[in-house]
Amino acid sequence: MADLSDKLQKIATEIEGLTVVEVSELASYLEEKFGVTAMAAVAAPAAGAAAGEPAEEKTSFTVVLTASGDQKLNVIKAVREINPQLGLMEAKKVVESAPQELLKDVKKDAAEEAKKKLEAAGAKVELK
Repeated sequence: MADLSDKLQKIATEIEGLTVVEVSELASYLEEKFGVTAMAAVAAPAAGAAAGEPAEEKTSFTVVLTASGDQKLNVIKAVREINPQLGLMEAKKVVESAPQELLKDVKKDAAEEAKKKLEAAGAKVELK
């Protein structure tokens, strides 16, 4: 193990006392703040989850359109807003063939925003 300064040793001791969820939140914060990834730092504490600690919070979601509801035209518009590369006919096919995945492996905030837009248009949506 590397020799750490007193300041770094104190920080390391604090981190060791965190739960898996807290370490995950800290890693996300550091990734956003400094533009780095901490995959190795997150992977090591994850082994503690099997020992009865809470599981890590899910970080990627799939947005599934389950039903278009009564206002199909508004739902088609919302689908095109969420996925602009879809043409009008493609969006119509997606809406008419529900359940369909609209977004896959997106961050929680993007998934929540898409869900809110679709539900406002009258659709039924599920996050997985």
